[in-house]
Amino acid sequence: MTKPGKPTHKKRETPSDQRAVSSQPSSLPSKPEHSQPADFGARVSRRAADRLRAGHVWVYASDIESLELGNPPSGQTPALLPVADYRGVLLGTALYSPSSQIALRMISREAIGEEEWLNLLAKRLIHAIDGRVPMMNAEEVNSDSCRLCFSEADEIPGLVVDKYGELVIVQFLSKGLDSPSVRERVVSTIRDRVHPKAILERPDPRIRELEGMSAPSMEPLFAADPKHPMTSTQFRLNGLTFHYDANAGQKTGAFLDQHANYNAAEEWAWILSPGGRALDVCTYQGGFALHLARVSKTVTGIDTSHASLEVAERNLAANREKFRTEVDWVEGDAFQVLRDWSSAKEQFDTIVLDPPAFAKGKRAVEGALRGYKELNLRAMQMLKPNGLLVTCSCSHHVSLADFEAIVAAAAADAHRRVRLRQRRGAAPDHPVVLNIPETEYLKCLILEVE
Repeated sequence: MTKPGKPTHKKRETPSDQRAVSSQPSSLPSKPEHSQPADFGARVSRRAADRLRAGHVWVYASDIESLELGNPPSGQTPALLPVADYRGVLLGTALYSPSSQIALRMISREAIGEEEWLNLLAKRLIHAIDGRVPMMNAEEVNSDSCRLCFSEADEIPGLVVDKYGELVIVQFLSKGLDSPSVRERVVSTIRDRVHPKAILERPDPRIRELEGMSAPSMEPLFAADPKHPMTSTQFRLNGLTFHYDANAGQKTGAFLDQHANYNAAEEWAWILSPGGRALDVCTYQGGFALHLARVSKTVTGIDTSHASLEVAERNLAANREKFRTEVDWVEGDAFQVLRDWSSAKEQFDTIVLDPPAFAKGKRAVEGALRGYKELNLRAMQMLKPNGLLVTCSCSHHVSLADFEAIVAAAAADAHRRVRLRQRRGAAPDHPVVLNIPETEYLKCLILEVE
């Protein structure tokens, strides 16, 4: 590894991270409309009501026309609020986040109370987990880890649950979920369905600040061995072993959303350039690199984070008996490294580009597209004829059409003809709800560069 630089951790967006106004629907079943029965709650604009009736589950603070919180205990805000349109017609019940730009997240098309919500939460979480376990346990997958719950995609806005072997990591990403009763119900449901050795809560600091949530305890939500609770483990993805430490890394840990794309990159490298030279740009902890090592002669992973590359080296050591490939790690800024190497006429058979989300909001899209073009241009300049380019974007605000257009523009500038082999997204444990486009954030293009 080169000299340590300033760590810059790669970060995925989840539906609850999105802060841009959208106009899309949810899978919540339609219910007959009734006049609002309560003397408190939120009335929303016609625009917001139309969006909710179309199926989306978010209401932005700017779309709330009036708000009456009733008489909550001093210093507290209600977790649940009835929501009505501008005429007073009931639209349902929402989780309430007073500090967030996303002020309301719909959980029901009816008026429900706390106990009804807790029962509904448990039912939806059971459905989410039971739908994942058969996929995870399938023999051809050879994994013991997956996302068990994906927020809005599983009708529990703000809840993310990831399983790494026998360790489960929970994130609460909305203020309305920040309560002991919700935590208790989530923990008991997870224990009943997957029997982990430990359940830990690891919040996203940025979301916690935006939502005005309480500081979580660092104590486990559950530990089979309370005196020695599990906080780190090894887990398996596609037959490879990876390390996970709940007290290190970013967000909930490894990027489970890419695990099917790891396999696809390996398969296409075997088809187009078996035994070739591979490069994994923004490798983080070596996900793509180690999969490519099973079919390539040499693999190089680049990342700015020294800590991430240390974990990548540990992951390499854990899988050494599975391949004899020469693997090395380079610490540095991806843009600078690719500029230097393309100028030096370095050549590769396979290149993977998996950068962090460049566009955290709509205003950042133009700069993000410039960044994607630069990386893809340099990669195409370094690929051998008929080489493989796997290029990804996890920025929700960059559409698939815009991403493909910018990659095509990079190909034109590089004077390369590019053949699209596959369009891919996140793994099946990150389901997409067509009514909620924020659930479809990850784009992955498998390209043959002629």
